[in-house]
Amino acid sequence: MQKKPTLHTSLSPALLHLYDLSNSVVVIIDVFRATSTIASALYNGAKCVIPVDSVPKAIEISRNIDGIAAGERDGMIAEGLQHGNSPLEYTRDFIENKTLVLTTTNGTRLLQMALDKNADTIISGSFPNLSAVCDFLIASGKNVVLGCAGWKDRFNLEDTLFAGAVISRISKQFTIHCDSSLMADTMYAKYKNKMIEYAPKLTHYHRLVERFGLIEDIKFCLTNDVANVLPLYTDGKLVRG
Repeated sequence: MQKKPTLHTSLSPALLHLYDLSNSVVVIIDVFRATSTIASALYNGAKCVIPVDSVPKAIEISRNIDGIAAGERDGMIAEGLQHGNSPLEYTRDFIENKTLVLTTTNGTRLLQMALDKNADTIISGSFPNLSAVCDFLIASGKNVVLGCAGWKDRFNLEDTLFAGAVISRISKQFTIHCDSSLMADTMYAKYKNKMIEYAPKLTHYHRLVERFGLIEDIKFCLTNDVANVLPLYTDGKLVRG
């Protein structure tokens, strides 16, 4: 009988160093909102998304390639940028055939950490591209690490709920001996049919909705398969896989 690949869940970037990424597919998860925005941009025809870890770098790269520099710090459009981290901003008539250079507080930082730890394959995931992520993980036949971006190294629930959504769909194809994965799966089973109703309890919901009124962003970020593409990291950029 063929040995199944393993699946683990890292609940925070601060825990990522505990996992072997060298023979794994790492799923970067930043539901509110980086990985939802990446899926939205690629779904609507962006050439690619270049994730970077600083605003000056985003501005410099976008100037050199005639791209769109975008991103946020603490939920707000970052100073020096005209475009933010809302998945609803990247409509087809705006982003099609363009390159998005994106920097965010949590998600793009986690991706860089995965690169630094020699991850074999990196993709990004969120509820809007849940099915594409699950299909890819099953087809890859590799070990999986679900990497939750959290909030400044702290645990958050929306990323963990997405990890649970993945696990609920693909667990039969993997060996899972991981309490964080068990917890994610259990949480998702409890709330999967009332995600929008549960969202106001989440701390990041309060950052985005009470401070900035981004309720439509939240609804998009929690809706399955509305931007069902696979963002695959290759040669410094996320492309439609």
